[in-house]
Amino acid sequence: MHSTDSAEITRQLAELRLQHRDLDTAIAQLQADIANDELTIKRLKKRKLMLKDQIARLESALIPDEPA
Repeated sequence: MHSTDSAEITRQLAELRLQHRDLDTAIAQLQADIANDELTIKRLKKRKLMLKDQIARLESALIPDEPA
């Protein structure tokens, strides 16, 4: 893996983690509101899970393959 690839993956990870954290905050605020919108909360949670999956894939790409 080239250092530019690693740097790009690291940048993407930071961006995805920030989006994930922002969604966590938005979900918590919506759930605290008595007149919340369940559909919006479900959509945000689904987006949050997708971001978590993307983060895991990128993190695994940073780990070098070990020879067999």
